[in-house]
Amino acid sequence: MTSLSQNVGRENETMGEITALAPLPQRTLDNWHRFVASGDHGLLASLLSEHIVFRSPFVQSPIPGRKATLLVLTTVVQIFENFRYYRTFIGGSHDVALEFGANIGKWQLKGIDLIKFNETGEIVEFEVMVRPIKALAALGEEMGNRIGPQLARLKEAGGNQP
Repeated sequence: MTSLSQNVGRENETMGEITALAPLPQRTLDNWHRFVASGDHGLLASLLSEHIVFRSPFVQSPIPGRKATLLVLTTVVQIFENFRYYRTFIGGSHDVALEFGANIGKWQLKGIDLIKFNETGEIVEFEVMVRPIKALAALGEEMGNRIGPQLARLKEAGGNQP
């Protein structure tokens, strides 16, 4: 009979087999960090698949398409203050989680960006989780004030129409 600690050790070994992103996703991740530092919209557009799916912490249904995702991501980098990434977790050759912290008004927040890349290195899925709830509410209010109606139109149009 195998003990629990022996099973956990084997699971960790299995989970630890992939310790780096594939080269194309790694290049995209490096460029993602450049976008966050610069706010360069053109750079961000080149990183996203036309068919990206964005999952927001505010809404239940995914937000499809490059244009809608560009709108969300370029807006949020303007709202966050003192944004920085703390840790990177590699989930596979095409999957990464980035732990971040920032301020929004008087609130400090922590969050995770879950990013999935396709074989060409484009971002195909981007999911954001944020805590605590009061910071999330402040972020949601500010995002709604800035882009609410525009994002709703894009979402209704499938994410990519003007």
